[in-house]
Amino acid sequence: MLSTLSLVAFGGAVGASLRYLSGLAILRLLGHPSFPVAIIFVNVVGSFLMGAFVVAAANKGLTHLSPLVMTGILGGFTTFSAFSLETMNLIERGDTIQAALYVLLSVILSVGALAAGMATARGIFA
Repeated sequence: MLSTLSLVAFGGAVGASLRYLSGLAILRLLGHPSFPVAIIFVNVVGSFLMGAFVVAAANKGLTHLSPLVMTGILGGFTTFSAFSLETMNLIERGDTIQAALYVLLSVILSVGALAAGMATARGIFA
């Protein structure tokens, strides 16, 4: 139990650090857009990686790494709580159309990326 918890904690630190660095990279590329592009980016990339890992782990017998990779790294990397906050910020600013667009894009692109990650991994391991 303690070793699994350590893996989750370590993975969470790695994932959160990667999320922070991704946000900085987006800011450097795009400046400070009013639309939360960085959050969408990490959620879509994280969803793709989650889908790819699920298939790869099942095909390669790596499910024992799930606490590290899925709960830790990818859980720390993706940002659903930040997504919720950004949605409320847009709503409170009166940008309800942008809020709705943000929710739709985040959900559709993230689920699509997860499916693409699974399909990619299935192509590799087929």
